[in-house]
Amino acid sequence: MSTPLRHRNLPQLMLQAREALMAQFRPILNENGVTEQQWRIIRALLTHGPLEPRQLCELCQISSPSIVGVLLRMEEAGLVDRERMADDQRRVRVSVTARSRQLGRRMIPMIEERYASIEKKVGVETLQRAYDVLDALLRPLGSAPADVTEAEADAAPLSRRRRSSAGKTSAR
Repeated sequence: MSTPLRHRNLPQLMLQAREALMAQFRPILNENGVTEQQWRIIRALLTHGPLEPRQLCELCQISSPSIVGVLLRMEEAGLVDRERMADDQRRVRVSVTARSRQLGRRMIPMIEERYASIEKKVGVETLQRAYDVLDALLRPLGSAPADVTEAEADAAPLSRRRRSSAGKTSAR
């Protein structure tokens, strides 16, 4: 007889929650012809401005080997520009193109509508608690959201907190 586990399978529950959330956003991504990874990159660049690939890996939770191919395909599709940095030719800066900015202007209202729908289903307070719990879980484990400090999270209104935590799930 095996020893019973004391804890529920938290990683599995988080994967199920991610999948349930992504099911809400995939139609928007599909309708606009972008993958989850591509949207995470576009959103990070729209939010933070030009970034290096290593920064995109961290913000978008994409492995270093994978990001090389994703960025190449995005560049070929006219979604990002990559340029060598003048002070260090080994480094590359990735930025959005006019096409990505236009895509963002088209998709962001749809995504915000979807969030409003989720808020109606689960309640604003429940959604806020989810953000708070996830931030509190990630902070001591060393993976705190790069764009949200504890003070900012405590002081920010729900709509801003929702947007700032957006990059952590891939749909936003």
